[in-house]
Amino acid sequence: MLALGKIGKAFAFVIIGIVTIIVGAFMIRGTMHMWDKPKDDSKKDK
Repeated sequence: MLALGKIGKAFAFVIIGIVTIIVGAFMIRGTMHMWDKPKDDSKKDK
């Protein structure tokens, strides 16, 4: 029973890590898009 708990904790750790990486990637993409938009607007104004 004790080994099952350790396996469960390890599995939860892996799942949480994968979700964190995916969410972080989307946040970085969103930030990059926010930075790109003002540059595009300034190019259109010129």
